[in-house]
Amino acid sequence: MRTSRRDFVKLLTWNGIALSVSRLAYAEAIDFAARETLPGRQNWNPAATGAGRIDGVVKVTGAKLYAGDFRAADLPGWPAKTSHAMLIRATDANHVLFGIDLSRLTGALKPSVVVTADDLARIGARVPEFYTGDLLCPFGKTPLYLGQPVALLIFEDFDIFDQARLALRDALVLKFGEETGPVKQPNYGAFRFTRVGGPTPDAPDVYSPVKNGWVSPGFVENSGAPIWPRLPIPSGRAYAKAADHGEKIRAELAANNPAVLVLDREFETQSVDPMALEPESGLAWYDAGRKDLNLVISVQSPAEMATAIADLLGNAQAPFKPARINTNFASCGGGFGGRDHTPFPLYVALAGMFLPNRPVRLANNRFEQFQSGIKRHAFKMRTQIGVDRATGKIVGFVADHALDGGGLANFSAQVSSVSALAALGIYYCPKVDLTTYSFHSRGVTAGSMRCYGTLQTMTALEVDVDEICRELPLDPMEFRRRNALAPGNRNLAGNTYVASIRTPEILDKLEKHPIWTERAEEKARGQQSGILVGTGVACATKNYGTGGDAALGSVEIAPDGQIAICCDGAEMGNGIGTAAASRVAAYLGGVADEVAVLRVDTFGPLDLVSSGDPFTIDQKTQAAAARNPRWVPAISTATAASTGAHVGTHAAAEAARVIFRFGLWPAALELWGIAPNNRKASEWSKARWQNGQLVMQGLPPLSLPAIAAKAHARNGVTGAMAHAFNRWAWARATFAVDGQPWTADIDALALRRGTGKFVRINRSNVKFPPADLNQSGPTYTTQCGTLVRIEIDRATGALRIAKAYSVLECGQALVPEIVLGQAQGGFAMGVGYALLETLPLYEDGPGNGQWNLGQYLVARGSDLPLRDLEVEVLPAVDANERPKGMAEVVMIPVVAALINAIFDATGHRFRSLPVTQQMLKGVLT
Repeated sequence: MRTSRRDFVKLLTWNGIALSVSRLAYAEAIDFAARETLPGRQNWNPAATGAGRIDGVVKVTGAKLYAGDFRAADLPGWPAKTSHAMLIRATDANHVLFGIDLSRLTGALKPSVVVTADDLARIGARVPEFYTGDLLCPFGKTPLYLGQPVALLIFEDFDIFDQARLALRDALVLKFGEETGPVKQPNYGAFRFTRVGGPTPDAPDVYSPVKNGWVSPGFVENSGAPIWPRLPIPSGRAYAKAADHGEKIRAELAANNPAVLVLDREFETQSVDPMALEPESGLAWYDAGRKDLNLVISVQSPAEMATAIADLLGNAQAPFKPARINTNFASCGGGFGGRDHTPFPLYVALAGMFLPNRPVRLANNRFEQFQSGIKRHAFKMRTQIGVDRATGKIVGFVADHALDGGGLANFSAQVSSVSALAALGIYYCPKVDLTTYSFHSRGVTAGSMRCYGTLQTMTALEVDVDEICRELPLDPMEFRRRNALAPGNRNLAGNTYVASIRTPEILDKLEKHPIWTERAEEKARGQQSGILVGTGVACATKNYGTGGDAALGSVEIAPDGQIAICCDGAEMGNGIGTAAASRVAAYLGGVADEVAVLRVDTFGPLDLVSSGDPFTIDQKTQAAAARNPRWVPAISTATAASTGAHVGTHAAAEAARVIFRFGLWPAALELWGIAPNNRKASEWSKARWQNGQLVMQGLPPLSLPAIAAKAHARNGVTGAMAHAFNRWAWARATFAVDGQPWTADIDALALRRGTGKFVRINRSNVKFPPADLNQSGPTYTTQCGTLVRIEIDRATGALRIAKAYSVLECGQALVPEIVLGQAQGGFAMGVGYALLETLPLYEDGPGNGQWNLGQYLVARGSDLPLRDLEVEVLPAVDANERPKGMAEVVMIPVVAALINAIFDATGHRFRSLPVTQQMLKGVLT
């Protein structure tokens, strides 16, 4: 039912290396194609009953599923024995690295291969652009950051590897020379977002990022911080214009106008680890005879990583340049952003190349994962909010953000901009000036992580709002109603949202909930028993999508009605396979019998090409490229927490629509005896599926197997393969199918008839979203509000979450159980962020290699209201509303709600995270 391995068409060629990318799922002694598919050959399909996950059983029963589960012996065709590698990482970023001392590894404990920066230079390896910086710190240089890899050690035998790792665990194997201080690098990104609105919230702006473009300052201080004020020089006119408007807004807030309440506050958030249950790991086997590099890894961005590895080795000398790279992707075991553009697989590939013909495993233990895994950015924020005392409306908003990006750039610049554009949360303000920058430090690299910068800025915002409401005073729900951004209003960037805005409904739900209505009564009850009781509320909005998202999807239906789905989205705990099956079922009447995710190797018939960067391309370049009917802005992109349902299922859903319209519907007409020229033949949109049968008023119901059999018999469309691209709007094109124009939110289409092969259909009238939408900021958004009631023991400072309630909207909920699970998981992560988790940034932080779960506290069952967390999901606004990404927004308001509840209980306003038991005890005594 899928493209066979013999018919396989390679994804692309990069640097003269042929690439293939496929999904690796649970593995026993079975064929690769069988084990990469869910629910697989067991024909277990809980989604058919309306509940469960198609990957649930293999996960909870411990089947081999994650990259860390595999050894070479598990993989058909691989040599049986696995060799093992480890990375030696720098624990000092203030002194010159002089050398490495492996004298502890004597006799049999000596590694078979030691790889240093000199070896990478010798073979001609290069660093892919995104990962700019030395992969291995050269001798004679100061390490860029704590935890930077220095050497790769490879051992042929596990016992030797294991003993060697123990011998080196606490040894000072790296030799350092003179003190230089930390390496200085340019800032990763710096932006100023200034908006002066028109006379009404929906009127054209006087000045805004959307209208006038994004700007960055051109100069920095000696400290490295940007110079934000306008300088008296002729260059940089675009920035000067933004600075003029911005400084005027700042002056207005500083004018001490008695009619305006101005809250001026600072807030700090900490560095934290994604803490995915599975540390990063991978297998590599370079078959030197065939020049095949075979990999088993897990990431959120399969196509990007495949090309990054090809770039790494594309200029290498002949013995180190593979002809083919076959990349198998296993489940991430939780991504949370930390598996998006991680450099770890580059080291896995290098391990394989430096020990040819022998599979090599590189796997972090938890110490190593803390030392090297991507972290959440630590923020320092200053925010000034002006509120008109008479109306209770926000009239001015000013903020300054500084983000610690750690040792490598990763996504720091993007986190800076996204966090800034989200800093106003659910609110409207006519005058905004916001500066943000991310800087290099010697800390562990910070990058993409769930809520991507918005968690930090909206937490600070909602804590400030709580204080404003008490200062005015004004009821917290009423303040939010008066200031909530309404449909058609312009947000901080100056654009309007194209998705539904349901803040008023969420506020109504929060206000009527018993946690809120009974808060005074519960506080009084607590006082009688010596317990401090507090209630907190917060609301958040979060974009879904990135502005440059691509999706691949294919659907095939067999003569007996069995359905197979293939898509490129990553399974990282988000249930994307089940979501795709559910969305396709709406068009084809049955839940898929097979779902394969993390696949980009089966879409060869689309024959796609791409060029440029979808985020920075200009309109002229895009228009010229689009003249090639095979060109798309991006072929496949990373899966994020907010793109699974929205992007990851879209192409498959559009493919299913084509199959129904041009395959199943004509077959049904023939079974009903309706001629093509009959009026009813054009009413396909009125047909409905009920219990696996196609229902049309006045006609007998038809079963899916019967329709599928007829579609095959008449050589109709039984398979469709589609590509889609989204830049705050879907690309749209027209395709000629059976002599009729078919216009849809896709930019490439291939069809299969009967049991034939896929054939690409030429597109016409393609319309890619305008390139200038890159500067618009998010236009898709979803909202969530959270209430918490806490109890604090006066004597010990111990905090208990007594009750909690979250209400959210997510458009069409494809699988309600998964939406609930994401909300529950987001709540737990919010609790950890607010109350428990923290990592020191530098020498006493995780980069020293000493951190593990003994020091790093994550939320456990005892920290959560397991039986007293209520989650309510608002129904879609109508039957046609598409699914929204919601897995990030459900975490954001939890943090501020807890901080606000703590103030309500203690009278102390905390302005840094986390708020620990020790801190609470300190203010109570």
